[in-house]
Amino acid sequence: MDMNKQKEGEGQGMATLKEEKCLIACFSREGNNYVSGKIVNLPVGNTKVVADMIREITGGDVFSIDTVKSYPRDYTATTNVAKKELNDNARPELSSHVENMDPYNVIFLGYPNWWGTMPMPVFTFLEEYDFSGKTIVPFCTHEGSGLGRSEKDIAKLCPKATLLKGLAIQGSRVSAAKKDVADWLNKISMTL
Repeated sequence: MDMNKQKEGEGQGMATLKEEKCLIACFSREGNNYVSGKIVNLPVGNTKVVADMIREITGGDVFSIDTVKSYPRDYTATTNVAKKELNDNARPELSSHVENMDPYNVIFLGYPNWWGTMPMPVFTFLEEYDFSGKTIVPFCTHEGSGLGRSEKDIAKLCPKATLLKGLAIQGSRVSAAKKDVADWLNKISMTL
């Protein structure tokens, strides 16, 4: 995908979400997470919190990208598994699947930044469906590395989709990010 396509939809009269069928697909991890320099227990993963904000604003359907094999609750153990999956270019098996992707024109894709990109289950998700002619709108949570190279990875995996400008929210700021999310949606002309 030409990365210049990324900006084509911004402010150019895109249909409102009332006219589009939106899916908010996210991979999120609850439990021990690294936030503001320390390990904290999150009852709801940061990315899921942002996905719910997007749902409130857009009215889209939320889909959780879940794996057959659960990640450890321990943060360090999870980072070790994630690093090995990345190094092995693994495609973890998903336990949840979108029954019918056809009606969805806009896919909001959420994930935490793991090792500079999306967690490998998100790669599995993107390879499981045909996103030709659909619009993908990425968002991620992170602790300092932003979107990393995830947008380039999405473009490589989904060359026939339109990729809009993504949003990166620092995990420690998630609970106060609703205005940032709304502003981002307005900027890319994706609000009601």
